Amino acid sequence: MGYVQRWVGALLTLIVFGTMGVTESGAQQGMLESGKQLYQQRCAPCHGPDGKANTPTAQALNPKPRDHTDGSYMNTLANDHLFKVIKQGGVAVGKSPIMPPQADLSEQQIRDIIAFVRSLANPPYKGN
Repeated sequence: MGYVQRWVGALLTLIVFGTMGVTESGAQQGMLESGKQLYQQRCAPCHGPDGKANTPTAQALNPKPRDHTDGSYMNTLANDHLFKVIKQGGVAVGKSPIMPPQADLSEQQIRDIIAFVRSLANPPYKGN
């Protein structure tokens, strides 16, 4: 076997063994768990731990926070829109100024929250 063939074989072996155990569903699960934790800390006081926006705080606000389980509405929103509203607050997308910006979160943390919010929608989100 020639040098190039051995090199290609070694490279393929590294790729196969390097990706074993790392599945898309595993990565998605990590995103969901991280997103859930952040959501519980940052979003649940108003949107509720289940996303239904039925907390005492939510009932006292005007306008009321969005019900994240309402797939007929939530599934119409692009991920870029959700990213902007989380990062910059409600005012950034013409919504309530009561929703504060989460400017201290990293891009990955915001993507994790979006993944969790998407998991709440019923019917489940199947878009971008």
